[in-house]
This record gives sequence, structure tokens and C-alpha cells, in this order.
Amino acid sequence: MSGTILIVSEDVAVTDILKLTLAGYGDVVVFRRLQSAFDCIYHEIPNLLILDLPAQGSTADQLRTLKEDPLFAGLPVLAILDERNPPPDWTTVIVDDYIRKGDVERDIAGRVKLCLLRSQRMVEVNPLTRLPGNISINRGIQDRLDAKTAFALAYVDLNHFKPFNDKYGFSRGDDVLRITGRLLLNIVKNKQPQNSFVGHIGGDDFVCITDPPIIEEISREMISAFEHIIPTFYDLEDREAGFIRSCDREGQMKSYPIIGISIGIARTDNGVFSHYGELTGLASEMRQFAKQHPGSCYRINQRSCAL
Repeated sequence: MSGTILIVSEDVAVTDILKLTLAGYGDVVVFRRLQSAFDCIYHEIPNLLILDLPAQGSTADQLRTLKEDPLFAGLPVLAILDERNPPPDWTTVIVDDYIRKGDVERDIAGRVKLCLLRSQRMVEVNPLTRLPGNISINRGIQDRLDAKTAFALAYVDLNHFKPFNDKYGFSRGDDVLRITGRLLLNIVKNKQPQNSFVGHIGGDDFVCITDPPIIEEISREMISAFEHIIPTFYDLEDREAGFIRSCDREGQMKSYPIIGISIGIARTDNGVFSHYGELTGLASEMRQFAKQHPGSCYRINQRSCAL
């Protein structure tokens, strides 16, 4: 868990404890005042800001100004409070956690670790579907490869989603992505409650990880459930016609069928893999083969199934 931890405090005893305790967490940079730390923060956003928060002064206002900038809104802040001072109004002082000075030597390592892990989880969660993102996906694959655990990776992609999004707008497109993530999560967790994984790469791309024997059954159920519900997102006229009219990349009007789903599957028991990139590459290749089929289908290691 490496990175940069920026400390702002005029208390030398506190900063000495922090530098010694947090040396294993990455680069520890100390400033006496928040205002003087701004150049460093603007140059490179730290992984965590530890701020000695006085009862009086402009520090809280300076922090609020910093956090109001969208670029720094996600910067985790751990405040240090003097025992003699009551807690401030947390609705105006924007921090993620706080610790009393008397507890710093004993508890700071645990508090810092929790702040960093919480921040990491927030970054890794797709804000639309609330599913884990790329970092968690790659880590989940690599951890299983390192453990020599047999598993299957499915790369789930929507066909003709962009024309739908262009015609009906982002709001309805987001609804489709949310329901896709929910369907996939429900089906996977119903089939394998433990040691399974569902993630959202971004856009209309999703992944799931399960035991190899059930991945095809999951794919069939996902295709069936998706094709049952997706027509309800279309206007009645388009639903009855079975297609929509929308502009292509060249600005020409074209007909596009109802959104379908393509799934590419890679199983570790059908090959030798040491790096997550090898497996995701194979799953992506299988997905491309599946997309060549006019309807929804899945392809798995030289074998395909169209529904």
C-alpha cells in the first residue's frame, strides 16, 4: 500500500510519531500549515491528507475550499484533534475520520490503513452500477491465478448499445446499464454465492468470475433474462418494429436491432495462464467472435452457443 501521505501539523512531537509509524506506507511529506502545502497537493494529489485541526483559525475554511474543487473532492482527510477541544461541526469540516492527539501513537496506523482502504474501495466502485471496477477486476483475476484456482472469466458486452443511447438519451441508457449489472449479479450470486465475482469495466462492458462448470449455464440464463427484459426499454413503436433508426458515425441514418448481448468466456482449465492480461485477452477475443453472430450468444474456448 504505497503512495504519498501528506501531513500538516505544527506539533513536532506528533509529526515525529507519524513519520516513524507511517514510513512503510510510502512517501511521508510534512508541512506546518495547510496553505503552504497547496502547491504540493496541486502538483500531485496525495493518497491521504493528515491534518492537525486547530479549534481556531482558517484551516477548516482552507480545507473546505480545497475539497470544493472537484479534482480534490475524493482526497481522503484524517483530522487530528486536541483532547481539550470539542469536535467541530462535521457538516462544515469536510474530513473522513478523526483521531485525538493522545491516541495517535497507539491508533494512527490502523486509522490510516482504514482511510486508504476506504478510499481505494470508493475509487474502484463504478458510480453507476456500484460494481467493482478495473482495479478490483484485475486483482481478482490475478489472485485466483496466483492461487492456482481453476475458474472461468466471462466478458459480457452489449450489442448496438450506442445507437440506443444516441436515440433515447443517457438517462435511459444508464437504466439499461444498471439493469444489466443487476441481472448479472443476481444470476451469478444465485448460482454461486461464494467465491464468485461480478465487475463493471465501464460503458457496456461487464465481467464475471465463477467456477468453470457453471459458466455456460450462467451465460444462457443471462442471455435469456436480458432478452426478456430489454424490449421494455424501447418505445412501443420501436419495440413492435424490432429495430430503431439512428445515425451512424458518419451521420447516416441506419436501422439497428434491439440490443443483444455477447459473452466471451475463458476457462483456466483449458489453458495455462500466469498473468491476468492473458486471460482477459482471451475472453475479449471470444467476445469478438460472439459479436460476429447476429443475435445474442456466447463463445468459449473454440466452442460457441447462440440462443
